[in-house]
Amino acid sequence: MKSPNTLSSRLVLTALGMAALSLNPAWSQSPIATSAKQESKQYAKLEADHTTVASPTAESGAVANRYLIGNDDVLTVNVWKEPDISRSVTVRSDGKVSLPLIGEVQATGRTPKELESDIAKGLHDYISEPEVTVIVQESKSQRFSILGQVQRPGSYLLSGSMRVTDAIAIAGGFRDFAKVKSVRVLREQAGGTQISLHFNYKDVIKGMNPEQNVQLEPRDTIYVP
Repeated sequence: MKSPNTLSSRLVLTALGMAALSLNPAWSQSPIATSAKQESKQYAKLEADHTTVASPTAESGAVANRYLIGNDDVLTVNVWKEPDISRSVTVRSDGKVSLPLIGEVQATGRTPKELESDIAKGLHDYISEPEVTVIVQESKSQRFSILGQVQRPGSYLLSGSMRVTDAIAIAGGFRDFAKVKSVRVLREQAGGTQISLHFNYKDVIKGMNPEQNVQLEPRDTIYVP
């Protein structure tokens, strides 16, 4: 039987297994059970987060409202009926872009919608009711890091729906003495907090605990001890 292909399906199987085991009251109070419940909740939260976050290059709906522009991103700025102002620009290392009439505008750390509003405000002195659209043409700022006992540790461009196994492959695989059962995915949360997600490579490639093979997000760090 094939393993479920979606994180939702995997979490359902995990939840069913835990429900069956929890029929034993003594087991449900054990440290192992508590840890399993906490980890299940953690992966469930990640699934909920991913319902509103698509790949970095997507540019519609909720994604456009959540994507944070970064250095080196290539943006297309369109001002309706103003071809002399509309253009493609690259976000500089200082986080800014330069546009006619208004000069430098802070782009890094802003969503496309926020940048649209900033540019429109700057153009109000020159254009009556400017209509501005900002599209992320190339997402070059969205990266992840993989460190430790892999062949090519470093920072890599995050493209599409990459998962932990994809990152390991890009980094050339494990070194001889890597502890492949104890890989961690370090992820920044809102407010500056960080969570650590467990990844057991041997289990995942055998079809066990597939929910550990999470979809990567910008600025994730994978550590292989």
